[in-house]
Amino acid sequence: MGQIKPLAFVMENVPGMAQMGVLEQVKEDLELDGAYSVQPNLLDAADFGVPQTRKRLVFVGLRSDLGKPPPLFKGTEATLHLALVRQEKGKYAIETRRDKARAETLLKSLEDPDNSTVVSAGQAISDLRNLKAGRREESMPLSEAREAESAYQRLMRKHSEGSIWNVSVPRINSDTVTRLKGIPAGGNHRDLTEALTARYISGERWGPSTDSGRLGRAHFSAYRRLHSGIWAWTLNTKADSAYHYGMPRALSVREFARLQSFPDHFVFSTDPRRGNLPGRIDGGQAHSRYRQVGNAVPPLLAEAIARQVHELVRCHLEQDEQKLGRPTSGRRTASPIEVGVIH
Repeated sequence: MGQIKPLAFVMENVPGMAQMGVLEQVKEDLELDGAYSVQPNLLDAADFGVPQTRKRLVFVGLRSDLGKPPPLFKGTEATLHLALVRQEKGKYAIETRRDKARAETLLKSLEDPDNSTVVSAGQAISDLRNLKAGRREESMPLSEAREAESAYQRLMRKHSEGSIWNVSVPRINSDTVTRLKGIPAGGNHRDLTEALTARYISGERWGPSTDSGRLGRAHFSAYRRLHSGIWAWTLNTKADSAYHYGMPRALSVREFARLQSFPDHFVFSTDPRRGNLPGRIDGGQAHSRYRQVGNAVPPLLAEAIARQVHELVRCHLEQDEQKLGRPTSGRRTASPIEVGVIH
């Protein structure tokens, strides 16, 4: 970056960087002895129209000779005002917090399927609820899906060209089905009855056993069901990090992608050859696709950042052209050299 010297750059990382006590040091290093003015932002994707809470630490730097401070990003702040809370075992509800009037307005936006500023898990994937556990086909005609039921779904389907990909669904064993039926939408292992915490319910042996004969701590993170009325929690790279709110099954890669705000025309693919290949991770092709989605930055969050940075750069370029006496009627697109992105 010190050699290319873009007008602006964006760098994102996990929010844990701020907790490690290195935030100020990273900021100072990125400023390159005053060549750049850098602003760190702790952002949550759900505040930018993504149906998933996903916090990222985003550094935005502008070259000091632009004479402008880096932008601060605010979003809707829905994650500060709304939350899914456990009222008692088996009962969950969306709670309003902080500014009551602001929270009520945000709740109405969340409940409105035609409002895409705040999006729930149901508004993201309800049109794909007919997918079945164990489905092997990776694509299906768009006509086999339900009609789009929200503005967000219509946005995701744009340019999908008649087919939806990445709709295979992992198989599921009978014990997991039994447990999921005992967990309400939004719930987790704490909602299971004593009988459902047995390591093996049906007698079918699968996965590692435990000395206690009960579910171990490692199992707890797997038994979580989405709530259709609010955004998803942060997805990881495994298919069992979130189960469907209405059916006892895991999510397809496409449903993962919807919760990350990837449009349906974006297809996640892997090398079709079997066996160990250079760069292939354990778990096979399906796990690779979940990993691609789970490790990504949500596109709608990236777009919100890019739009604001691009506008600053565009204004600077137009001012330079005016000084040189050039017409500025057409908008100039910043080149990769003018805007740098660091992942």
